[in-house]
Amino acid sequence: MTTAVVFAYHNVGVRCLSVLLARGVRVPLVVTHEDSPQETIWFGSVAQLAAEHDIPVAAPSDPNDPDFVARVRTLAPDFLFSFYYRHMLKAPLLATARRGALNMHGSLLPKYRGRVPVNWAVLHGETKTGASLHYMEAKPDAGDLVDQQAVPILADDTAAEVFAKVTCAAEIVLYRSLPGLIAGTAPRIPLDLRQGSYFGGRKAEDGRIDWTQPAQAIHNLIRAVAPPYPGAFTTLAGKPLRILKSRLAPERAPRSNTPMFYCDAAHCYADCVDGRVLLVLQCELDGAALIPASFGTTAIPLGGA
Repeated sequence: MTTAVVFAYHNVGVRCLSVLLARGVRVPLVVTHEDSPQETIWFGSVAQLAAEHDIPVAAPSDPNDPDFVARVRTLAPDFLFSFYYRHMLKAPLLATARRGALNMHGSLLPKYRGRVPVNWAVLHGETKTGASLHYMEAKPDAGDLVDQQAVPILADDTAAEVFAKVTCAAEIVLYRSLPGLIAGTAPRIPLDLRQGSYFGGRKAEDGRIDWTQPAQAIHNLIRAVAPPYPGAFTTLAGKPLRILKSRLAPERAPRSNTPMFYCDAAHCYADCVDGRVLLVLQCELDGAALIPASFGTTAIPLGGA
């Protein structure tokens, strides 16, 4: 029977671990993370899934610690799999897998290597992304590709909506690839790293709206950091304004050629510097949901005090 030690977290971890179990792979150990009290946990629990299948679970602070590597080595796994696990696995740990160590990455490699690839793809206005199963090596997201599956990014999709599609794509890719991996017939396609770039993590502060940017770029930022992520933010009359959902309104003429915020009885709007208007579908002013009818029709500059 094929064995695999699984390093996993988040929804991709839940669904990919489910695939391994459904395909009859024996998993003697699942390695995951303790949920952080500082993080909004909106995703499924790998630890819970493992417990339901009586699989031992570990959550080491450093999976590359020599003692932990030795523990994995004693299990003599055929494969290591990393499914949205947040630590890099270094060479000694990768070497414990007799037949290879593989990672599921949330982009169409070699594009968007590195951290939070779905958010970066939405931010950059991509029209598609996907999931890629590839071999791990010392350099992140650089090993040979086994398979990948594309999904569309629609014009108003949020990062969370795209992530749900990528999760399905990851499940499809693993389910499709696993028989070949077990049989030793799966392809290994070298990645041309010149065709993509590496991206780092994002912080809540990166959601600050730059009103010198055109409307499309601002809309992309709003989509990329919409809840359950921290959200895009600015100031309005000296108060914090979070814009959580937007849409381009090409049929609407701006009131001003400078960034302004105003409402009518049903909707709120933001005029942008390129002469285009954003329909603001959901926002919070000073921590409370803003109701268009109660705001008034006066236009107020955005981003200033």
